[in-house]
Amino acid sequence: MAARFTGRPVTGERRLSGTLAEVTLDDGRVVMVKRGDGDRAAQAEAAGLRWLAEAGTVRVPDVHGHDGQWLVTDRVTTGRPGAAAAHRFGRDLAALHATGAPAFGAAPPGGPQDAYIGLAPMRNVTGPDWPRWYAEHRVLPYLRRAVDDGTLRGTEAPVIERACERFPELAGPAEPPARLHGDLWNGNVLWGADGHAWLIDPAAHGGHRETDLAMLHLFGCPHLDRILEGYQEAAPLAAGWTDRIGLHQLFPLLVHAVLFGRGYAEQALATARALPRTR
Repeated sequence: MAARFTGRPVTGERRLSGTLAEVTLDDGRVVMVKRGDGDRAAQAEAAGLRWLAEAGTVRVPDVHGHDGQWLVTDRVTTGRPGAAAAHRFGRDLAALHATGAPAFGAAPPGGPQDAYIGLAPMRNVTGPDWPRWYAEHRVLPYLRRAVDDGTLRGTEAPVIERACERFPELAGPAEPPARLHGDLWNGNVLWGADGHAWLIDPAAHGGHRETDLAMLHLFGCPHLDRILEGYQEAAPLAAGWTDRIGLHQLFPLLVHAVLFGRGYAEQALATARALPRTR
């Protein structure tokens, strides 16, 4: 696949996992070859990377091509995270979000409606109203699957269902659809040797910009305070955004409950119970 999509002979390969390899080309470049879970996974990731790159803000690796299960991209040469790079990343992330999307739930151009977040299916179905769209297409599908799988008890589901009913009052001021990475945990932010942050493995779609930031909070990120400082300088967040972090974390927590089990289900329940009360 690497030779086919780069047009260069392959001289070496290093397996990183069962689904990922570094492949060396005859001109010395190294590319990443990734096997996805079916054609839609490779198609979705390629479309997402190209959509993020099109914004010209945060750096993303170039896509050489995809075919069936396989995706070939450039490799990012990594370095160490630094405060200056984090501040720059915050400003660039704000600019990425500001490039926008046609609608909440909009897939990247050329991307499938039935996409993925990690190994979990994710449907890109559009809607005009973020709180209701978020409940219907980002929270409740994973709640139902967690219950069906036995990860979350049926008697516990109403805790999250009641939270969903409150989303319109908890969501804060209305915002236009942002261009999201969509799976922005620390592992998908690479700190390049060039002094820039790079984004990989997106579940890109149109959404609320606070969702990306909430995921950075959920799983931690080096120099997060500097990232937020840069973001706020470029595009200040609406008042009370820190009170909404838990609201935006329900989606990734339930995805992780589906993929990784009961511990994340308990965390999702605790987050739903801790959502602020409004008058």
